[in-house]
Amino acid sequence: PAVEKVGDLASILTNLSPGDILFIDEAHRLNKLIEEILYPAMENRSLDIIIGKGPSARTIQLELPSFTLIAATTRIALLSSPLRSRFSGGSFRLDFYDQPDIEKIIKRSAGILGVRIEPEAIPLIASRSRFTPRIANRLLKRARDFAEVKSDGMVTSALAEEALKLLEIDELGLEAVDRKILDTIIKKFAGGPVGLGTVSASIMEEEDTIEEIYEPYLMQLGFLERTPRGRCATARAYEHLGLIAPQNQQKLI
Repeated sequence: PAVEKVGDLASILTNLSPGDILFIDEAHRLNKLIEEILYPAMENRSLDIIIGKGPSARTIQLELPSFTLIAATTRIALLSSPLRSRFSGGSFRLDFYDQPDIEKIIKRSAGILGVRIEPEAIPLIASRSRFTPRIANRLLKRARDFAEVKSDGMVTSALAEEALKLLEIDELGLEAVDRKILDTIIKKFAGGPVGLGTVSASIMEEEDTIEEIYEPYLMQLGFLERTPRGRCATARAYEHLGLIAPQNQQKLI
């Protein structure tokens, strides 16, 4: 995080103007000292600064202008309870974008980047973006690069399809590692259950990477289940990979 020292936050707060919005991303990474500085700022728009050290230290209180604090996090459980309770405006959960929204984002990004793209190529890229703007923009750039090398720079649906195939991204947005995880669970461990450590060793990928990067999307698609005994591939995963699910996996559709 950019705000790592108390002095950094104090400088930001004292330079706010009335009506300003202070946005903190990845708020769960704030350390406790920073959080404690935020408490009075959020409650009564004041900033307590300690001057000096030891017995001669004294505290002065600065009045802050009226401002709005917005914090974003993907791991709200890691926010301390005192900090979480001070967001009097409420806590809101943002869902994924839908297909039309992602298409609008791709079209806008293409205009900003000066990418020439056929209308038919936009939904194709959008459907493989996992409905995440960052991924959609990355795929747009890769399709542009491919079109510039292979053609005149115009991103057609055929060129976009070819570029995504080269990147090993399938029609649901699964990448090579996603499919490797499913393929390993199904073919090496009969669909599971199998422990995370075993999967990690089998595909030579860190456990944290599998758990935090790859598994959430596989679970969102209904391709993977986490059980007390380990990971299980569902019948949908078998179907997506063109395999026939055994009878004991049918219940995991």
